[in-house]
Amino acid sequence: MAQDTVDLLVYNIGTLMTMQGPKGPRTGAQMSDVGAVHQGAVAIFGGEIIAIGPEAAVRRQLADRMVREELDAEGRLVTPGLVEPHTHLVHGGSREHELSLKLQGASYLEILESGGGILSTVKATRNATEDALFAKAKRSLDTLLLYGATTVEAKSGYGLTLEDELKQLRVTKRLQDSHPVDVVSTFMGAHAVPMEFKGRGDEYVKMVIQEMLPDVKRQGLAEFCDVFCEHGVFTVEQSERILTAAKELGFGIKIHADEIEPMGGAELAAKLGCISAEHLLATSDEGFQAMAKRGVIGVLLPATSFNLRAKHARARTMIEMGMPVALSTDYNPGSSPTESMQLVMTLSCLNLQMTPEEVLTAMTMNAASAIGRGDTVGSLEVGKKADLVLYDATNLAYLPYHFGINHVNTVVKAGRIVVRNGQLIPTETEARA
Repeated sequence: MAQDTVDLLVYNIGTLMTMQGPKGPRTGAQMSDVGAVHQGAVAIFGGEIIAIGPEAAVRRQLADRMVREELDAEGRLVTPGLVEPHTHLVHGGSREHELSLKLQGASYLEILESGGGILSTVKATRNATEDALFAKAKRSLDTLLLYGATTVEAKSGYGLTLEDELKQLRVTKRLQDSHPVDVVSTFMGAHAVPMEFKGRGDEYVKMVIQEMLPDVKRQGLAEFCDVFCEHGVFTVEQSERILTAAKELGFGIKIHADEIEPMGGAELAAKLGCISAEHLLATSDEGFQAMAKRGVIGVLLPATSFNLRAKHARARTMIEMGMPVALSTDYNPGSSPTESMQLVMTLSCLNLQMTPEEVLTAMTMNAASAIGRGDTVGSLEVGKKADLVLYDATNLAYLPYHFGINHVNTVVKAGRIVVRNGQLIPTETEARA
């Protein structure tokens, strides 16, 4: 280390889950290796990790260097900042009125076809101002941070016109520019066919390809493009057209695949080389095999299955087939209105039969890889961003075991303490206001 100072030293860590290991997403038995260090420490300078390991070894490396600030972990469990790879963060309104419809037996697609579901949120989002969308999304992003998420993907898809999609994406950019959490933007104009195009899905697909994608790219408002490939939404052929056009423009590509029916979305993800495929509740073994061969990351959303009372994704099959698996809240106003990745930890253990170690891997390195951030976040290593979460727990299994509460005590984002004692620390701008 050339510098003479250390910005922050986190010490007296009971168990430090470094997630150090192979570069890129982890598969199979690799998902159980969390790189645990007991009585650890992390030294930070310029927002990055400069030393990590057993505390005695780290302190030797810091000899003769001034430490500006020290944080006593008091024996707590420390992990990398959690990475949330799939949210619909920016939206207007909420859909609690649909709960009674679900209890009466209405299916997800039946609610959508009646003008509810996504289309209900589209109406609310179109009617909302950009500032109102920003304020609402910021509250959810604050909650995600309080629960340990330090990097969050955010999809559009509730505008379904060029201007309303751009409005959502501008809000995402404002959040990225002003909030401590890193926000990764995904364009999802192909989230549903809007009511004004009902029965004319191919015309809407043409508009997405010819008008929306080029304008979003020109304005630099999204890094990825996603599409909802599902019966009653977009066909495999339509999805392929959209994703191929997006890929040619330089977007990374993702797909909502096989959530309700085995449409062949997983096979399409493999064919096109998507970075990830999401949901995968109805995917065939052949689809999993194709994804594993191409290294497509499966992003699983157990809170959505829980809330819809649907079957759960076959996580064990995916892991045994050598697929990299990531986990997400799928935070959205309808099928998964929760910002708690800790709840997802519990659901993943109980309903997906994943171990706590596999869950942590799926929420750190694999999740980071699913949004193209595996080189900078997802593990605690020298040269990576100093994103850390300190929990009021001494071991990993306690997090999913003791469910329904927030275990996060402190969050360090890019070397700065942004949550302390479970409370957000205002930014300088917020403090002046």
